[in-house]
Amino acid sequence: MSKRKGVSAEEKRKRLLEIFREKQEFFQLKELEKIAPKEKGIIAQSVKDVLQSLVDDGLVDSEKVGTSVYFWSYPNKSTTTKQRKLNTLSTKLEDCKRLLQETKDSIAVAEIGRESTEERTRLLQVWAEKKSQEEELKLKLQHYETANPERYLAMQKQTKVSKEAINRWTDNIFNMKSWCRNRFSIEESILNKQFEIDPEMDYLE
Repeated sequence: MSKRKGVSAEEKRKRLLEIFREKQEFFQLKELEKIAPKEKGIIAQSVKDVLQSLVDDGLVDSEKVGTSVYFWSYPNKSTTTKQRKLNTLSTKLEDCKRLLQETKDSIAVAEIGRESTEERTRLLQVWAEKKSQEEELKLKLQHYETANPERYLAMQKQTKVSKEAINRWTDNIFNMKSWCRNRFSIEESILNKQFEIDPEMDYLE
C-alpha cells in the first residue's frame, strides 16, 4: 500500500489563503486550526507556521485586540502586496541603472589622458623596468644588511655589555667559592662538582 503524499508548504499557503478569500471574515488562530483541517486538508499542527509565513509575506494582516489576535485578508490583498513589491523592485532597478551610469561616467573621466598612444606605451615600459630595478636593489640591500656599519656598531656595543656582565658573574662565583672554602674548609674541586662549575672557567679578555 503506497503512502499518502503530504501537502507541500506552498500548497498549504494557497489553501489557507483561500479560507480568507472565500469567507472574507476575521479569524483567530484557534478558529483556523479547526477550519483548515476540515475544509482544506491542512493539519492543525502546521496552521500556525503557515499562517505566520503569509503574515510575513504581507498576504495576511494581523492585529491584536485586547488579549486576542485576529487575522484577515481582503481579496485585493495579494494584488496590493505584489504591486508594492513591484514598486520596490522598480525603484531598486532605477537606482542600479543610475549607479551604473555614474560608474561609466567616472571611468570615462578617468580614461582621459590615458589613451593608448606610443608615448604612453613607452612610459609604461620604462616604469615597469624601473620597478623591476627597484626590486633588485631591495634584494641587494637585504643581502648587504649584515655588513651595515650601524648594525656592526650596535652588535659591538652589545658584545661589550654582555662581556662585562659575564665577567661580573664570574667574579661573583669566584668570591662565593672563596667564601665557602674559608668558611667550611671545602675543597674547590668539590664545590665545582657539587654546583657543576667548569674548573676552566675564567674571565673573558
